[in-house]
Amino acid sequence: MPNQPAEVTLEVSPRARFDVIDVNERIAENHGDLLQRYPRALYFSYHTTAGYLEQSMAARLNHSREGVEPFIEVFKALFPEGADYRHDQMDLRAELSEAQKAEEPRNADSHLAYIGSGLRSCVTYLNRTGAPVYFIDLDGVNQGKSRKRQTSVIAYTREQVAERVRLEIPVSSHPIDSVNLRDPGVGFLEQIQERVARHGLAKGRIDIALAPGERQAGLTVNEFETLLMQHDLKEVLHDPLRFFAEKTRNALADPRAIPSRTIEYAKYDLVRVMNRMIETLGMSESLVERLLARFMAYPANRFLRMKRSLSLLVSDRNGEACGELVQGTYQSPILVQWRKSERGARQVDVTLTALS
Repeated sequence: MPNQPAEVTLEVSPRARFDVIDVNERIAENHGDLLQRYPRALYFSYHTTAGYLEQSMAARLNHSREGVEPFIEVFKALFPEGADYRHDQMDLRAELSEAQKAEEPRNADSHLAYIGSGLRSCVTYLNRTGAPVYFIDLDGVNQGKSRKRQTSVIAYTREQVAERVRLEIPVSSHPIDSVNLRDPGVGFLEQIQERVARHGLAKGRIDIALAPGERQAGLTVNEFETLLMQHDLKEVLHDPLRFFAEKTRNALADPRAIPSRTIEYAKYDLVRVMNRMIETLGMSESLVERLLARFMAYPANRFLRMKRSLSLLVSDRNGEACGELVQGTYQSPILVQWRKSERGARQVDVTLTALS
């Protein structure tokens, strides 16, 4: 077995706004049998609307486009393009110049589908010869042009835990809120980077998980834009079918005649979407049907596939003495809560793992 990990970065060009791209196929085309020489691989996306499914979920979906695409389509239906998202109302985006507003993608639906479907920016797979690993892009085309996308892959042999530590994150008294863990005022990532330097990690993975006693909260990596996090995501946490119901209502011939039935129509259409997925995968009593029960439930912890953990990449690609946390330009690890913490803080367990 090779002793040193191998790191490669690929540029991919999505063919459509929603695209599913086999990264392992691209690596084989450009780097031959690289992955076959290692038992494990870490996959990292630099984007907030494009990422990976965990290997266990990909396996449930048969490691196939025929499984992955209808699964993601469910969440695309729940967060339809062009709904009344605050993030997409450019006149409210004071942080953007007029030139930036003209170019900025109206992609709140892609952000919410990314969060809701449980896509991740950083995942680890056991290598399986010939098995695909899909980079799933929810916003790959803007104004008719393919967006430039990057993903990095580290193939490696062994993992070794360098440290485990429990840290506390202050949260507000609001029942529904989100905390940007990239904010220097919070100081969370600075603590982790200090530990990375202390252990001299060159290539590694940082796993962050809510402590076992933490409830009604989740973790994700996404863009911490105020309107998206403080308005659109809050709307979803308050009313999971809000945007889906809005688009369903708009599609009706005479929505004013049946306003009280809007949510029922939304649920009916959602069942149809789920049934198409079940038929595509050839399943009857399966993961997909259990997901349907979640969509009809309330609150968000039964509705979204928001995770209790996330992973971050450490790499020495810049030739430094030790590795640094790798982040895309707009990526932030985010803690989301949908019930007030009585202690005014949330605890997370952080594991630093060296890859070799």
